[in-house]
Amino acid sequence: MSTMTPYDPIFSRRGLLAVASAAGLALASGNAVAAAPSWEDFLAAIKRDSADLAATLLNRGFDQNAPSPDGQVALIAAIREPSPQVVRTLLSTRKTQVDLKNRAGETPLMMAAIRCELDIARQLIARDAAVNKTGWAPLHYAVSSATVLPERQTDMVKLLLENFAFIDAESPNGTTPLMMASFYGREESAYLLLQEGADTAMRNQQGLTAADFARKSNRQALAKAIEKGKG
Repeated sequence: MSTMTPYDPIFSRRGLLAVASAAGLALASGNAVAAAPSWEDFLAAIKRDSADLAATLLNRGFDQNAPSPDGQVALIAAIREPSPQVVRTLLSTRKTQVDLKNRAGETPLMMAAIRCELDIARQLIARDAAVNKTGWAPLHYAVSSATVLPERQTDMVKLLLENFAFIDAESPNGTTPLMMASFYGREESAYLLLQEGADTAMRNQQGLTAADFARKSNRQALAKAIEKGKG
């Protein structure tokens, strides 16, 4: 996941030069020509969480679905910042594609899930964002977050399950959400997945079960609860 560099001016030097150049051509031809804003311009709106600036740039022709030079997606960048006002602006137009992936293969809902941004996740789901996908899925990300508020993680897991997230989704190496929750996530999330019927007997490509993940995290009681749930 790339780190974005803060951009101080509202409009980039390059953008201003482009506008000046376009204006000169317009004077020569008698037609008004407007230069489309750059990715750096929109990044300024994200950094400031400015809905007004974001809307202005979109109206001036910024393509919110075009990736940045490093493969980032505007909606994902706004969620990661976080910039809730810019997210709301992006989701207010049907032109914004809610399932675009960044270079790491992450979707906006995956980013909302790992950051436990419940309101944003609800907005994305309302826009028909994919709750399930091949490989790493939003549910994997939800149980991997390091939030200090365990209720936010369990609420995110509940939200995804209520919207038909596949509870036993397998990552590229066969890791399930229960395995991830047992090692990385909050124990509350692991117990929730158990209660909702997660398969405790599944093994990843290394032959590890969710109980093995729990033991590696020194969660002995959880490991026993997972094993008790077998069969």
